Amino acid sequence: MQFGIFTVGDVTTDPTTGRTPSEAERIKAMVAIAQKAEEVGLDVFATGEHHNPPFVPSSPTTMLGYIAARTEKIVLSTATTLITTNDPVKIAEDFAMLQHLADGRVDLMLGRGNTGPVYPWFGKDIRDGIALAIENYQLLHRLWREDVVDWEGRFRTPLQSFTSTPRPLDGVAPFVWHGSIRSPEIAEQAAYYGDGVFANNIFWPKEHFQRLIGLYRQRYEHYGHGRADQAIVGLGGQVFMRRNSQAAIREFRPYFDNAPVYGHGPSLEDFMEQTPLTVGSPQQVIDKTLTFRESFGDYQRQLFLVDHAGLPLKTVLEQLDLLGEEVVPVLRKEFAVDRPAHVPDAPLHPAVTSTRH
Repeated sequence: MQFGIFTVGDVTTDPTTGRTPSEAERIKAMVAIAQKAEEVGLDVFATGEHHNPPFVPSSPTTMLGYIAARTEKIVLSTATTLITTNDPVKIAEDFAMLQHLADGRVDLMLGRGNTGPVYPWFGKDIRDGIALAIENYQLLHRLWREDVVDWEGRFRTPLQSFTSTPRPLDGVAPFVWHGSIRSPEIAEQAAYYGDGVFANNIFWPKEHFQRLIGLYRQRYEHYGHGRADQAIVGLGGQVFMRRNSQAAIREFRPYFDNAPVYGHGPSLEDFMEQTPLTVGSPQQVIDKTLTFRESFGDYQRQLFLVDHAGLPLKTVLEQLDLLGEEVVPVLRKEFAVDRPAHVPDAPLHPAVTSTRH
């Protein structure tokens, strides 16, 4: 099982100091966070994709290529690659290039994002969101697997005898996770191709995601990729830790209350009760994360959000120390207990697998 972090790359004022980092500071902080994640033994660093303030990660492959040159082991991924508004040809070529630079330490999560105006910014219609996701991925899937592609669809100009370059590393496409928080069509798509589903369950009660993941597992088996419990599932979550829960809640509350994502809404306590958000001691994070297996079955990837809402870099790096030293080693051990032998590990490119055995 893989453990890691994902970032949305928000530039947010620290409510306790009133200071707002510059875009340059935030971008460099994300790089430092990725390097620290590898240093403390995490498996994955993933970045979002946004094209509007207050977010900075508009070019994930640029950032991940830079991080690839400064790391050796950590898998580099996205928390969203916009399959709806990016040209699938460009996605195919950008991520194949990144594969080569990172020696295969690359996968990606496809999604539609949560910013409606992004569609017209890139010449698309939000009413076509699902149809764009389905058609664009159909093309992307072929571009990585066929050397010469002829294509005609609804949403882009036709392709005639087209070859995307470079070809995927060693002929193996990056593994794809389909990210969704609500759409059964996306769960169906992931199941059809035998890809992974990532449920970023940071905003909704677990019952909502149990239905989505249950559908995906059922359809994964229907399409003949394996048993339902062999489907490839990833989960999100968010944590803030201090040595004792009172200190954690006291320190995190102003960040939560003013966060652009969930501030000025439910109380911190209500949000913790209804979602995977854990603010407390490392043991509390361990205990709550272990309940995810009870809700969703054995799964392959757990990513935590730790660097949002204006938290200073120093604090985020302290969170990573706690994750690496106290939380993830216990989670690895506990999640391995009674894990059926037929449940697969998280997918890795063969070039990575060969160096780890």
